[in-house]
Amino acid sequence: MAKRGYHHGNLRQALVEAALELIADKGPQGFTMAEAAKQADVSAAAPYRHFTGREDLIIEMARQGFDLFADLLEFAYRDGQPSPLAAFESVGRAYLAFARKHPGHYVAMFESGISPNATRDLANACARANQVLVRAAHDLSQRLPPHRRPPTEMFAAHVTAMSHGIVELYARGIPGARSPYTPEELLETGIGIYLRGLGLLEPDH
Repeated sequence: MAKRGYHHGNLRQALVEAALELIADKGPQGFTMAEAAKQADVSAAAPYRHFTGREDLIIEMARQGFDLFADLLEFAYRDGQPSPLAAFESVGRAYLAFARKHPGHYVAMFESGISPNATRDLANACARANQVLVRAAHDLSQRLPPHRRPPTEMFAAHVTAMSHGIVELYARGIPGARSPYTPEELLETGIGIYLRGLGLLEPDH
């Protein structure tokens, strides 16, 4: 892991980027503030000018992660139009793409034990990302008669749980080590089974 320097006046972000590398490599409990400082090429005391401690630093990593996540999901949702089904599938693929491209952020967001309500800014960023998932689920569920529609938040939560499980089990480590299928194939077929159960896909779709 290469040491990361910082430009004058941008120490706070340099520490975030250093910690993102550490947390992706060692997990949420596997790094210290001193290690983040060393990675950023500053003194051990320097991080405390910007963060009260490791948890505060992780909260900032998670906040930035949810902002990136929301941006990616919003782009995927628009890119998948005009079909609600295409938009929904695009959002699911974007979830896997984010976890693969931003592992440090993903760990801070979902594996660090940090509450999404730890700060107002974090809660707002988390809510924005979740709202895209809820909107995609809502638009797709409109194809069902009202009496057969699942609660939109539950619909979104089911797909989020499926996506998260695939990331945890199959999108880490050596490709193909746990399954002969790609994470995208697993998610696509899993969502297909779920949507067929709701009556949103024909059996031969």
